[in-house]
Amino acid sequence: MSGDPVPNRTSQQATASGKGQVNQVGRDQYNQTAVYGMGSGPAPQALNALPAVAALIGREERASELLDVLNPSGPGPGVVVATGLAGVGKTALALHAAHRAVEAGWFGGGALFVHLRGYDPAGPVSGEQALEALLRALGIREDDLPPTPREQENLYRSELARRGKVGPVLVVADDASATTQLVPLLPASGGHRLLATSRDALTAPDLPARLAPLDQLDTEPAVALIAYALTRARPDDPRPHGEPEALREVAGYCGGLPLALTIVAAQATADPGLPLTTLAADLADTRTRLKALHYEDRDGRSLGVQAAFDLSYRRLDEHSARLFRLLSLNPGPDLATDTAAALTDQDARPARQSLATLARAGLLNEQPIGSNRWRMHDLTRLYADDQSRRHDSGPDRQQALGRLFDHYCDAADAADDHLRALPGQRAPDRFPDRAAALAWFEAERPNLTATVAHTATTGHPKTTVVLAFCMGLYLTQFRYFHDALTTAQHAITATRHLGDRRREAGALNNLGNALEEVRRFEEAITAHTTAADIFRDLGDRHNEAHALNHLGNALQGMRRFEDAITAHTTAADIHRNHDNRHGEAKARNNLGLALRKVRRCEEAITAHTTAADVYRDLGDRHGEGGALNHLGIALQEVRRFEDAIDAHTTAADIHRKLGNRHGEAKALNNLGNALQGMRRFEEAIDAHTTAADIHRDLGDRHSEGGALNNLGNALQEVRRFEDAITAHTQDLVICRDLDDRHGEALALNNLGGALQGMRRFEEAIDAHTTAADIHRDLGDRRGEGGALNNLGLALQEVRRFEEAITAHATAADIFRDLGDRHREGLALYNLDLAQSRGRSWRSALRRRPPHG
Repeated sequence: MSGDPVPNRTSQQATASGKGQVNQVGRDQYNQTAVYGMGSGPAPQALNALPAVAALIGREERASELLDVLNPSGPGPGVVVATGLAGVGKTALALHAAHRAVEAGWFGGGALFVHLRGYDPAGPVSGEQALEALLRALGIREDDLPPTPREQENLYRSELARRGKVGPVLVVADDASATTQLVPLLPASGGHRLLATSRDALTAPDLPARLAPLDQLDTEPAVALIAYALTRARPDDPRPHGEPEALREVAGYCGGLPLALTIVAAQATADPGLPLTTLAADLADTRTRLKALHYEDRDGRSLGVQAAFDLSYRRLDEHSARLFRLLSLNPGPDLATDTAAALTDQDARPARQSLATLARAGLLNEQPIGSNRWRMHDLTRLYADDQSRRHDSGPDRQQALGRLFDHYCDAADAADDHLRALPGQRAPDRFPDRAAALAWFEAERPNLTATVAHTATTGHPKTTVVLAFCMGLYLTQFRYFHDALTTAQHAITATRHLGDRRREAGALNNLGNALEEVRRFEEAITAHTTAADIFRDLGDRHNEAHALNHLGNALQGMRRFEDAITAHTTAADIHRNHDNRHGEAKARNNLGLALRKVRRCEEAITAHTTAADVYRDLGDRHGEGGALNHLGIALQEVRRFEDAIDAHTTAADIHRKLGNRHGEAKALNNLGNALQGMRRFEEAIDAHTTAADIHRDLGDRHSEGGALNNLGNALQEVRRFEDAITAHTQDLVICRDLDDRHGEALALNNLGGALQGMRRFEEAIDAHTTAADIHRDLGDRRGEGGALNNLGLALQEVRRFEEAITAHATAADIFRDLGDRHREGLALYNLDLAQSRGRSWRSALRRRPPHG
């Protein structure tokens, strides 16, 4: 046992990059049919090299983090355990880091490798077996091995200390399944490191380890891994570059799991003529995907995702296995602890304990930690569903689904009640307040929408209808319009299946609201009209009024303002006759918008003021904020800018306190317009910029464009014409992308003004001309008049005075017909200016001496 610090055992040692000794202990075992206890499998054997690894792709950051911990001169712990799902690439990462650490000269005492076979059905290596193998690799002869495990541990640490005189030792223990496999291998001190891998998060009082969890690869590195494997085998393989979309599909079906990616790369490598589109088609069906993710070479060695998951699943106790299977019933991408409790019919605390057990086994993750939200990898979910179909009876699955659907319906109903409740109204105790209810909706929206789609196609129409109605207000108010459209369409189908006409009309109303928000006004008009007709046939005047009010909004979107005024007025009258003050306030507020569009501004101010007062009396802060914002717009029309600033500022404050960022942005944008009216341009620029930023963050491109357009106008006022051109051009692009012709015309008209500021008059003329043409096509005479007036100004600058006179005169006539005396006066002033400048220009031409 004595001798040199590094025993000369060449049969068990090898050099990695010429630095340090590298030893491998243990060997791989393949699939067996029985599961044996610790240490029951073949004893580990000493090999002579650290296993080679291919290039590491997509793990550079994690490898650097691991190296920081392994650095013997650093403050890191002596033990690190890389953890994660089967096939996530723990061994590859650990070996890559080990090679780099050895090559860096950190472990002059050598590097040892032992494969613990923790999940091998033939039986894992025990800690004592691993220790004996490591001692042999350290040069200890069989006859010199102490008889007891305690004495062997002491000798192991003594040998590490001896080697420490040359340099620290790195021990890599792959595929551990229990802390008892690692505890005997712990180094004592001296900068030695133990790097282990495990599917389980191995922690214990006697294992002071740092956990390094590993997740699946993102899309780009997953694609790169397959492409690398194909071109490594055949550098001229055309498929990665020739079928990029199919390659991304394949990587997506693999869920970024390196084992799955390796398997599909092996399949494609083995068949170089196989199109990636065919491989993607093989994986597309979720029912057969796991079976498709299997590869066997000519020597009979196999890789399979399902087989890898089997090894983890078999280790679960009966209760944990049942929970794991039932989790696959949730249609959405993740689930909360209380949802898991409902699935398994238990309380939240034991449910969390069971979920934590599955997380420690690497079968799901809490994301983020402490959130009580749990997520499975897509392939793990398919595996769990397969196991559930095999082991859980039909009635068991249906009962679990029933509990799940009841949980979502009850919680969504309670959350919806909180969102609709006015101050003083009692709401369900399930949530402490509105903010908590909204937070629940935000967290559960993907699950709820997925459940609506699932129940709509699997024979649960009542659940579809209940969830869709409970989500309707939330989805539209917080601008999840795609989800609102989808859930409403599912609800319509379900209500017709149930023969429930009243709810069918309600679903049509919700559909119409969502269609309005995505500017599909003709379809919205049809939906609301049908809803109103159904409610009228049923004698439901209250809901008929709601449908008419929404119909008015859709009619405004089509610029059919007189029809909209009729619809809103009728709705307000019905609500008043039924003493529904809240419904009447909504109708009055929308009526004000339509009245303003036909220049009945004083009536609009009265309507918005009345609505705001009613909302305030009822404690509906959200409604009050909306009414005040609309009131401010009407006040601007009659040039009461100070009052408008007060209204918009109050509206923005209300929406900000409610967490309604969209409402806040709308109010800020309109506040900017009012500030411009008071010539407070710098403040206006700040308001419009903030509004545009919020809309951009929320993905509301239409409103973002409107804010940019107004920002451009404010920038023109402080002569920042280049910035204004940029803002108007961005708005123009958005409007064209959204096919918003009215917005396009506004953007072009204002862009023309900015171009005039830069003396780019010909471009300005084109912009104003196009704007006027679009307004004319849309029947927007006020917009046409404004564009013609600006066109006249640009024409004057290039001395085309006769055309300018025609443009200004036409604009004045339009504004006179509309009763807009203010804009008529501006057009007449510009007309006089054009006539005067034209006369002066002609006079100057007559006085000019002839050439000769």
